Amino acid sequence: MENAPIIGKPVSRLEGHLKVTGAAKYAGEYEADDLLYGYIVNSTITKGKIKSIDIKEVEQLDGIIKVFTHKNRPSTAWFDFQYADMDAPPGIVFKPLKDGEIKYNGQPIALVVAESFEMARYAAAKIKVVYETEEFETDLKHNLDKSRDPKKGLASLLKPPPPKPTGDFEKVYNNSFVQTDSQFSHGTEHHNPMEMYATTVIYEGRNKLKIYDKTQGTINSQMYVANVFGLKMKNVQVLSPFVGGGFGSGLRPQQQLFMAVMASLDLKRNVRVTLDRHQMYMIGHRPPTLQHTKFGADEKGKVQAIYHKAIGETSRFEDYVEIVVNWANMLYPADNTLLEHEVVPLDVYSPLDMRAPGGSTGMHAVEVTMDEIAYRLNIDPLELRLINYSEIDKSSDKEYSSKELRECYLQGAEQFGWNQRNPEPRSMKRGNKLVGYGMATGIWDANRILGRAEAMMNPDSKVEIKSAVTDIGTGTLTIMTQIAADTLGLPIEDITFSYADSKMPFAPIQGGSFTTATVGPAVQAACEALNKKLLKKAKNLDNSKMKDLTYKEVMFKNGFIFSKTDAENKISIAEIMKANKGKVIKTTHSAMPNPLTYGKKARAVHSAVFVEVEVDEELGVIEVKRALTAVAAGRIINPKTAESQVLGGMIWGISKALHEETILDHNLGRYMNSNLAEYHIPVHADIHDLQVLFVEENDRFVNDLGVKGVGEIGGVGIPPAVTNAIFHATGKRIYDLPIHFDRLL
Repeated sequence: MENAPIIGKPVSRLEGHLKVTGAAKYAGEYEADDLLYGYIVNSTITKGKIKSIDIKEVEQLDGIIKVFTHKNRPSTAWFDFQYADMDAPPGIVFKPLKDGEIKYNGQPIALVVAESFEMARYAAAKIKVVYETEEFETDLKHNLDKSRDPKKGLASLLKPPPPKPTGDFEKVYNNSFVQTDSQFSHGTEHHNPMEMYATTVIYEGRNKLKIYDKTQGTINSQMYVANVFGLKMKNVQVLSPFVGGGFGSGLRPQQQLFMAVMASLDLKRNVRVTLDRHQMYMIGHRPPTLQHTKFGADEKGKVQAIYHKAIGETSRFEDYVEIVVNWANMLYPADNTLLEHEVVPLDVYSPLDMRAPGGSTGMHAVEVTMDEIAYRLNIDPLELRLINYSEIDKSSDKEYSSKELRECYLQGAEQFGWNQRNPEPRSMKRGNKLVGYGMATGIWDANRILGRAEAMMNPDSKVEIKSAVTDIGTGTLTIMTQIAADTLGLPIEDITFSYADSKMPFAPIQGGSFTTATVGPAVQAACEALNKKLLKKAKNLDNSKMKDLTYKEVMFKNGFIFSKTDAENKISIAEIMKANKGKVIKTTHSAMPNPLTYGKKARAVHSAVFVEVEVDEELGVIEVKRALTAVAAGRIINPKTAESQVLGGMIWGISKALHEETILDHNLGRYMNSNLAEYHIPVHADIHDLQVLFVEENDRFVNDLGVKGVGEIGGVGIPPAVTNAIFHATGKRIYDLPIHFDRLL
């Protein structure tokens, strides 16, 4: 008798009704008695010092409770430890209101607390500040002489530096049949989630806080608050059940969290601090990055030498780095490599991980370079990838735990109709539109770390699963419920997944596409431990037929324990719980990779992307008419939510290629289009036919569920595929993103 699997079913989001009806509450929507509202005042200069800050007039206004500045802020217990949170890069974390020094434009310099949000915002505009300005540098391209190898630290465990050089790159490159030499760049991007940063702090007395925070890690925010303000961990509870978009913006505790907690502790009141859209551009961004590639290949297209260098922006106080140059040799097994990554410290706030950080940046350069080689040799770009196909990660000389990228290429090309492409640039037309086909490869790490979960069966045989993990809109609530239901052999209606509460069992920040692979096995392990307890109790029942059966000899289905060899030998869970006299049965379990074996194989998610563009021959206007992404990501727990994740990544990839860029005026050191009117993102009219194809892939090495991750992979291959399609359509090779129509005129 087989379990009817719930894993693999396209279950609709369990919280979907709450979200679409407006019943779901976000961090800035929780009600509290006598709630106060804070509004942050931001610096209007880029670098210098505050000579004076006049708050006397503001303090006299009706409804103003207090104005906090660097001169009167409460002292904090701890501000000097290098790593303030799980996602902090090497360096010294920024300290709001520490002193009068201005490090970047938009830095918070005061917090106005009032009886209403409107009053706080009005008063913030009345504060008079006199600055002493200093010269500043915000232009990456004009400060390349200051680039340096970034500092290493704990952050390098999740963001490893480039591998050491191999072979003799210069010699082999110079003797190669084909030599490419290309320079790439992309501008600054900001996350712009629909929900803006917000924190509501409920003061429960005696320095005990309940905090509703927009975060991608409740325990991360809890640790930050407890350590910064000298509180006991048990007295800080952080909740974030609904997150209106993360994309990396909520990985680090943001400044509204610090401000709200500071004010709440000082005033012993409930306080909410919310940022407006303009202020969202003052906290984190995908850094502008310059890249240089030089690939050498033989006459058959085999890549022999790879050079890839990236120079990215960072702040003066932290060395933010991404994995930009490590990817090419993970895909293409050249023996001669030289990979370099440097950063330029500038007078900006620290960049912040944005969906597929480094991968979205680096793979654009890699895959456009591969397209150049294909055209130079008159080889089909798809065929070139197959010529350079490898089952190992050459950068580590490790075999992949699984790699169905070849099937992604073949199945994706067939479904897209790649064979209909005329290889000659500018050869395909549709009316007055030039038509172009482009393709690219995508790759992203398939990692997992420690996660914990609790499984508790109640007297009514219903089960509650608990984990501190958040759900940033990816479907985590739904798929964890599916995993629990499958493991326990119960209908999905009998499972409740409670989450996003720092009081619950440990879960790391939700990012990097490792959440399902990390928390899923913990949920599975907790449920299996619960099953074993149920079996033990079943054995102890009077006249039990289960007495001599081991755990491997039974199965759990439809609320019963069955013998695998005798379907008539069964006992209901309800009967076991009835005999348990109303007591709950509870287990808590951890899951983590085996440190002795986990590093023995390379682990990655792969994709093949195919794109069709139309370019107006006279106006240069670009439209992505079709795009298909074929993904190999291990076992797909829920194809509906997984497809949604990949589609979202594809839309963002189109946006990165053609739309998104924050413009920084280097004379002012200020972002000039810090609003959704001038920061261009795709609208419905920009998005046409998008398809996702999941290629079957079995991988039990990464975890027992066979799960990888799909959050980032959808966006990695789209920008180069769009760029390559534009070249095929127009014959113009453009290396800078975003690509606007004026580049094609």
